[in-house]
Amino acid sequence: MENRAVVLLSGGIDSSVCLYIAKKQGFLPFLLSFDYGQRHKKELASARKIAEKLGLDIVVVKLKLPWLSSSLIDKNKSLFTREKIDTNIIPQTYISARNLIFLSIAVSYAEEISAKSIFVGANTIDFSGYPDCRDEFLESFFETARLGTKAGITEYPISIERPLINKSKKEIILLGKELSVPFELTWSCYKGEKKPCNECESCIIRKKGFSSAGITDPLS
Repeated sequence: MENRAVVLLSGGIDSSVCLYIAKKQGFLPFLLSFDYGQRHKKELASARKIAEKLGLDIVVVKLKLPWLSSSLIDKNKSLFTREKIDTNIIPQTYISARNLIFLSIAVSYAEEISAKSIFVGANTIDFSGYPDCRDEFLESFFETARLGTKAGITEYPISIERPLINKSKKEIILLGKELSVPFELTWSCYKGEKKPCNECESCIIRKKGFSSAGITDPLS
């Protein structure tokens, strides 16, 4: 059987680079994305374009979350920009346990298709301070998945691969360039308008990354 891996693909830079890493390492990627009521669908459209470019199918799971506290879901809330990104302060774009939910579904999918690995583009250098992006969470989740699945207790634990966890946005972008990641197909902006707003936190982190890498952002 092929060396299968589930790759969480949002359509942003990190998950796209993660996908290309999985391919380089010889995995056959099974792509997984989520429509969870986010305020725009541009990242999902980007994920589909990247999948199409690589000739891969993508499973989009639609979720109806019964809470709207995050400004990434509630369009009536402001996507304010913090003067300085402080990873010790969780921003209002945080969605309650989002990665815990996504990874739980990814584990179920991986077990169903006999994939031994899940790739996730989480990193803790240039990020917004979300607790479910930290390595200690991912390590703990791996152990939970091992204990809570048939595969984990009878055959093999499903690994949680996070190759970008300790990389800066600059390093991620340079690696993506080396792997020929189509950055022009990715989307990062929280607002999801025709062009990136260059004001939200995600845009600021992206802009800093490309500038530090000495590469022109194709979306700029």
